[in-house]
Amino acid sequence: MNGPALYERSSAPASWRVALPHSTAAVPVARALVRTALTEQDHSADRDTAELLTAELVANAVEHTCAGTPIELVVRLLPSGCRVEVHDGDPEPPGNLTRPSSGEPDPWQEHGRGLLLLRALSSSCGHRPTESGKAVWFHLSPVPRQRRGTA
Repeated sequence: MNGPALYERSSAPASWRVALPHSTAAVPVARALVRTALTEQDHSADRDTAELLTAELVANAVEHTCAGTPIELVVRLLPSGCRVEVHDGDPEPPGNLTRPSSGEPDPWQEHGRGLLLLRALSSSCGHRPTESGKAVWFHLSPVPRQRRGTA
C-alpha cells in the first residue's frame, strides 16, 4: 500500500518522502519519482545515474527485507547535489557498501553488482541506523551545465 507523498520545505530547496510498496513494483515507481523531482526542479544532478542508483537501493530493500515491512524513499535536492535515501525495517547494514569486496563479481551471477555501482557512480554513499531499521543513501554532486548552443 502506498502512503501519501509529502512535500517538505526546509533548509533544502526541495524534499520528498514517499512510502513504497514492498514489491518489485516499487522499483519503477521510485525511478519515476526521482526523475520527476530532478526534472521539475531543473536540478543539475545526473538523472540517469540517480534513477539507476535509486533502482538498486529499492530493489535491495525489497529483496533483503521481510515482506510487509515498510520501505520509504527520501529525495533531497540540495545546492550541493542530490541525496537519495531508502529506508527499510532491517537494522542490518548492507554488506560491502562502504568497503569493496575482495575480487570482482562473478560475470555469470545475476546479483552482486548493485553496491559496486553505488560506490563507483555516486559522489558518496553510506548507511545509518534509524528508529525502525536503517537508511541506505547516496549523494550525487551537481553536473556542470553546458551552455545552450555548444556541443
